[in-house]
Amino acid sequence: MLMDDMGWGDLGVFGQPSKETPNLDRMAAQGMLLPNFYTANPLCSPSRAALLTGRLPVRNGFYTTNGHARNAYTPQEIVGGISSDEILLPRLLKKKGYVSKIVGKWHLGHRPQYLPLEHGFDEWFGAPNCHFGPYESSKRPNIPVYHNSEMVGRYYEEFQINKKTGESNLTQIYLQEALGFIHRQSLSGQPFFLYWAPDSTHSPVYASKPFLGRSQRGRYGDAVMELDDSVGQILSWLSALSIEQNTFVFFTSDNGAAVMSGPNESGSNGPFLCGKETTFEGGMREPAVAWWPGHIPGASVSFQLASVMDLFSTSLSLAGLSPPGWTLDGLDLSPVLLRSRSNITSLTDRPIFYYRGNQLMAVRLGPYKVHYWTWSNSWEEFKSGINFCPGQEVPGVTTHTQKEHTMEPIIFHLGRDPGEKYPISVLSSEYQSVLSRVTPVVKQHQDSLVPAAPQLNMCDLAAMNWAPAGCEKLGKCLKGPESQPWKCEWPH
Repeated sequence: MLMDDMGWGDLGVFGQPSKETPNLDRMAAQGMLLPNFYTANPLCSPSRAALLTGRLPVRNGFYTTNGHARNAYTPQEIVGGISSDEILLPRLLKKKGYVSKIVGKWHLGHRPQYLPLEHGFDEWFGAPNCHFGPYESSKRPNIPVYHNSEMVGRYYEEFQINKKTGESNLTQIYLQEALGFIHRQSLSGQPFFLYWAPDSTHSPVYASKPFLGRSQRGRYGDAVMELDDSVGQILSWLSALSIEQNTFVFFTSDNGAAVMSGPNESGSNGPFLCGKETTFEGGMREPAVAWWPGHIPGASVSFQLASVMDLFSTSLSLAGLSPPGWTLDGLDLSPVLLRSRSNITSLTDRPIFYYRGNQLMAVRLGPYKVHYWTWSNSWEEFKSGINFCPGQEVPGVTTHTQKEHTMEPIIFHLGRDPGEKYPISVLSSEYQSVLSRVTPVVKQHQDSLVPAAPQLNMCDLAAMNWAPAGCEKLGKCLKGPESQPWKCEWPH
């Protein structure tokens, strides 16, 4: 279960004061909470590519070289997508007879060769891009919604989102797609992989009518409450089908809350600094709950440093598959998840790397985080009202120009200082000790890294969703412009 722009602080179990996520809180009480869980990138597309490949975006190609330390994703005009050289999780799971379905947002490229069924998924109901819109169709097409390999409508047309009221029944549609798939697979006896990726907490935020106006937190809270209810229904359905003890479930988010969108359109990153788009904790530390009755101890907490890429390796392990022969960045978390209370296993000294584009910005080792570069967003954006760290400016840290600190990195102890406000003095013995431990880890990582060819460099209006497969049957084909590719511009 991968949420969209949901923050670490959005769950009651992580301290959200409204306490409006009873099902997720119950999931944590029955399973394991992972407070030190990270995404692989502070933006949607690269983090999703990392989840399904088990590899950093710089290794799987989901980055750009059009600017230094720039976040890039897959808007409609992007030419690229997930490389055919990358083998995604569902394709590997087929070796054990798994049937795989994605429900919701794909975001790894919308041209035919990049879509889910071309990369190992057997079924899909959802959209290839964000639900931005509505658009004037002569200038820009609305995003298509697919059933498997053909579109069945478009956002704001057949699949309505009322931006004024925030009403849309998309989450309910995605819920029913998930429940139906689980039921069919339960009856068939075949193992299954469900990638449930709803996007209602991404701006423009939406919820169905029964949930609108219910939250103390405004419209964003309404969306969270509906997702929480959906999670509860999915877990209850697994139990009703008597397959809960044979089903591993993991809940997390693609990146931190988009705090630049304001409180009605974004969530909470708890005590952490900044949010989406940044490599501060608020941009990359995610809510994470693992659930598997009879296997994962209930009411357990692991402070193991973990990453969304670990879900790739862990899923293979739980399915009885050996790791593939190529380089992975994800680790097998099953020793941590399946621990007994008397035998706590930890993957010690595991680093977390924070990338922005192909630039290593920071690394975490144990409780320490070392920043080699800092940047929130540009002065131009900041002065225009786009603020990635509202109310959280930290002098010399949340910089509006790209600042290199390689010769004298900024170091925080995230246990004592989760908000990254008080750098450790460079004159202290603690600073020197941390630097001596982290430096060889970073050197080894950089020396062994072989970046893939960047897939997010080129844009073209002709590449947009003008005439997706199936548009002829619906009378939904649009005529696009002639191809005139250009280098995409990524402002942050």
